[in-house]
Amino acid sequence: MGTIYQPAGRAREYSPWALNLYVGCGHGCEYCYAPAAIHHLRESFVSSPAPRKDIIARVGHDAPLVAGKVDAPVLLSFTSDAYQPIEEELGITRQAIEILKRHGMNVTILTKAGMLPMRDLDLLGDGDSVGVSLTCDNDTDSLKWEPGASLPSERINLLREAHRQGISTWASLEPVLYPEQSLHLIDMTCEFVDKYKVGVLNYHPHAKTIDWPVFAVDVVERLQSCGADYYIKRDLARYMATHLP
Repeated sequence: MGTIYQPAGRAREYSPWALNLYVGCGHGCEYCYAPAAIHHLRESFVSSPAPRKDIIARVGHDAPLVAGKVDAPVLLSFTSDAYQPIEEELGITRQAIEILKRHGMNVTILTKAGMLPMRDLDLLGDGDSVGVSLTCDNDTDSLKWEPGASLPSERINLLREAHRQGISTWASLEPVLYPEQSLHLIDMTCEFVDKYKVGVLNYHPHAKTIDWPVFAVDVVERLQSCGADYYIKRDLARYMATHLP
């Protein structure tokens, strides 16, 4: 499989094309499934994020080979965050975006890195988008679940600034940790978020504490009330039918 690839399963609901630039992630999210998915020890995955070997050379090789086939933006990224702290020094993600754009491809970013992606917004235009994962509406819960990630206010500020610059924005409400906070995050951001993608919490016992059928109905009502564009992922959509009378 090349560096620019087509995801399968749940991941494909986010994007039909993806590119993973780093191995490991310093965010240290308690719910993260990536270490198990790529068969890495969690401790090393969190403590030692690094660029994939020869990743820029490989992207440079692969991009012209797939450019004519890529019919949707390339997501950065699934198994890590394209904006690790060391990205500030290395600029791996910026180089990758430049290569993709040079070969006529669009990109969509998904990050929890706060304002670091701001420096790359000058590379983005029509057909590109900036997205963040919104999980908690306060610093205390965010630090509990995502100790190495940026705080909610920083992620929200990135969306606000990208929107101000005319770049399409989106928010991933996944995982949902506290339904009432997810609903509040919609209220906090709907003026400058172009689309929401809403899922559940997988592979964590906390998921059993959440009434998913109720949340499914509540979140759709909230999104519709603010006139937002949205996509309900299949893992959550299946609960909607169970809530019908």
